[in-house]
Amino acid sequence: MKILAAAYVLTMNRENECIKNGAVLVDGDKIKAIGTKAELTQQYPDVMVHDYPKALLMPGLINTHCHSGLLRGTAEGLPVWDWLQQFIDPMHRVLLPEDAKAASYLCYAEALLSGTTTIVDMWRYMDGSAEAAKDLGIRAVLVPYVAEHPDHDYFETLKSNESLINRWHQQNHGQIQVWVGLEHLFYAEPHALKRIQSLCQDYQTGFHTHSNESQFDVQENLRRHGVRPIQTLEQLGLLDLPQTLLAHCVWADPTEIQIMKQHNVGVAHNPISNMKLASGAAPVLEMLKQGIAVGLGTDGEKENNNLDMFEEMKTASLLAKFSTLDAAALDSLSICQMATRTGAKAVGMQNQIGSLEVGKLADIIAVNIATPRMTPLIDEGRLFNLFTNLVHAVQGQDVVMTMVGGQIVVENGKLLNADLQHLIDEVNRVTPLLFERRDAWMAQKGKVVNELNRNIVEETE
Repeated sequence: MKILAAAYVLTMNRENECIKNGAVLVDGDKIKAIGTKAELTQQYPDVMVHDYPKALLMPGLINTHCHSGLLRGTAEGLPVWDWLQQFIDPMHRVLLPEDAKAASYLCYAEALLSGTTTIVDMWRYMDGSAEAAKDLGIRAVLVPYVAEHPDHDYFETLKSNESLINRWHQQNHGQIQVWVGLEHLFYAEPHALKRIQSLCQDYQTGFHTHSNESQFDVQENLRRHGVRPIQTLEQLGLLDLPQTLLAHCVWADPTEIQIMKQHNVGVAHNPISNMKLASGAAPVLEMLKQGIAVGLGTDGEKENNNLDMFEEMKTASLLAKFSTLDAAALDSLSICQMATRTGAKAVGMQNQIGSLEVGKLADIIAVNIATPRMTPLIDEGRLFNLFTNLVHAVQGQDVVMTMVGGQIVVENGKLLNADLQHLIDEVNRVTPLLFERRDAWMAQKGKVVNELNRNIVEETE
């Protein structure tokens, strides 16, 4: 057992209780007791105390949609469907298992260092991702980038997805889950969509895909199927699975929102990605009003360009205010809930994570409060600003400790289970080779990105 003590314990329970000079007793991988430091040290005098007197303890953040990757800062300036065709799909055609593994190690390290304890990752060759999650200690929902269509035969398949389930689902003491993934409805033929249903039911696991990310997405779905994307998912039975999580839902209309509500669908809101790719602002306020579990996601390193969930929290609040012209939209408490408790519900893990409560898993972070960004910190009365400072001031680098399942994996801002510089060096080793292979493939097909970029520059001169 161990006691974590700090200036504040922000529980994110239903009462959003904040305990001054608080403490959490961790027994194995679970929370055994919560109270003041004085109470717990008196009750458990022989238990070692990990003291963070200039920090607050809170639940680890839940990143409900991410893609490991290696293209940070090199895939810029295009809307989503052009961006996929010019940058992303060509990369997938030449990606190697060692590339994918290096990407996951670095992305999971970045996540842990900035306070994310659970990550939903849609990626490739995910045995490497599972190894990274196990070694680094992050709680991971692994979702292979599946396509079952002759035009997209360079992605994962349902066969490889099932194999990954058999090897890794519920491994590492349950910290690793494997869901069934699909890049997009357009990337699958009808027989594959039926197979997704049976896989999810057979293995009692979740399903994750992108939906309603862009206007093109909706228009093309109407052309192909005669209805909107979420209506298509409903007709195909893909909303009646053990857990369905849809990424983006930027262009979900009121009818689709009602469908998601009826089927208890979780949503991953990715405000920075949606802004960067000019996709639009998702109707988050209406979804939350209807009781839909909307969590936050960073999306990938290439469309963000970092995995800092605190930055995502701030951006989610600001985008809601800006897009609705309502300065009160998505207040700080609501955002903190989306990043923790509501995010846990979106991935079907609300009984295990998302708040600091007795019996739940000990996924806990400590955030430094002795910074200019957190000053002044007013902990009582009408000017209470702890939630506001967390959302609008804190940065991922302010996280000083990260615990997952009772194990401390980041301490004093340092990764404990791997050499961070080695992970960085490995990505820097494989990435140039990946770009060379991608450029060679694109040149052979007559689709060199550099030519496109030159045209863009010439048009703006």
